[in-house]
Amino acid sequence: MGNKNANLHKAKAEKNDEFYTQLTDISKELMHYKEHFKDKIIFCNCDDPVHSNFWKYFHLNFEHLGLKRLISTHYDKKNPTYKMIYEGGNDNDVEIGEKIDLEGNGDFRNQECIEILKESDIVVTNPPFSLFREYVDILMKYDKKFLIIGNQNALVYKEIFPLIKDNKVWMGYNNGDMAFKVPADSEPRETRFWIDETGQKWRSLGNAMWFTNLDHKKRHEKLILYKTYNPEEYPTYETYNAIEVSKTINIPIDYNGIMGVPITFLDKYNPDQFEIVGEFKHGSDSYLDLAKPVVNGKELYTRIAIKRK
Repeated sequence: MGNKNANLHKAKAEKNDEFYTQLTDISKELMHYKEHFKDKIIFCNCDDPVHSNFWKYFHLNFEHLGLKRLISTHYDKKNPTYKMIYEGGNDNDVEIGEKIDLEGNGDFRNQECIEILKESDIVVTNPPFSLFREYVDILMKYDKKFLIIGNQNALVYKEIFPLIKDNKVWMGYNNGDMAFKVPADSEPRETRFWIDETGQKWRSLGNAMWFTNLDHKKRHEKLILYKTYNPEEYPTYETYNAIEVSKTINIPIDYNGIMGVPITFLDKYNPDQFEIVGEFKHGSDSYLDLAKPVVNGKELYTRIAIKRK
């Protein structure tokens, strides 16, 4: 996982947050939420409409989704900027929309952007990786529905995991490898980098994923299990009364106590089937509510504590 995380760690360190999401990745995910969008105001508050494929997706599908309004705010590091509003008319021309000047630079934390957020129903965007915790905190503060992209590691951030545990936030429908367009002056510093036929530069961020509080069908699919419990195969942690389950597929069908499962379990998590008890401590950035998972003197990596409902 360390190699896959390198790009996101670098983005955080360098504050290089200019990653533009592919339209194919957006379409592949958003097709599972059509019923949520009807008659709604969609706000893309980290998206320059000139470059944003989120703007393009909602503009092209405005009538199909039955949207009420589409709003996007452009960000500039130093200068005042603008917002774009589209309320229908010609969905196929993505340049159509009312351009309105902003007093500030379009930062999602600015009060005028907060006021737009308040009047919006659903936020859909790829927020800055380096500001992910602050970004989610604002969404939760104003009780907004959202579908956003983040780093898989954020699942166990001390600011994020309690939301996962309490079923206030969960993973999206499709999670895994996504490719992002990067600035033209970016240098190819890793092998997961290529230039497409149009000359655009792309990086593949192996652990980027969708975070949402919009319900979807996959979230309620029952995880089919087949293994039965035996103490030899499922040792109990030396530091906590729970058994170690190294792979989600190996969750025993007949064990009703607390189990430690890999973080990848959250992609299969069905709140109707399991309850999240907590997260086993693994570092200073984690939720820190349970002891470190230790088996035969060996400390294991992140584990999510669950039990069957």
